Amino acid sequence: FAVMMTGRHGDRLEVWITTVEVDTLTPLAGFARHLRRDFDAVRNGLTLPHSSGAVEGNINRLKMIKRQMFGRAGLDLLRKRVVLAH
Repeated sequence: FAVMMTGRHGDRLEVWITTVEVDTLTPLAGFARHLRRDFDAVRNGLTLPHSSGAVEGNINRLKMIKRQMFGRAGLDLLRKRVVLAH
């Protein structure tokens, strides 16, 4: 059985976790055990075509702008930089 899982195969997740939990790669086995904590969300992420990538990208961009401006300005300048960036 292949240890790595690629593609959108949420239906195979339970078998993959069970197989990897007993694998000799300890970090991978630990990762697999932690996936069980939010199994439904992980399975949906591997099954459904929806993605929060665009939202996460915008959040990372805003955090970068805030770090660049640290201690220099307030919300008004942040708002202007975000609006003018597009």
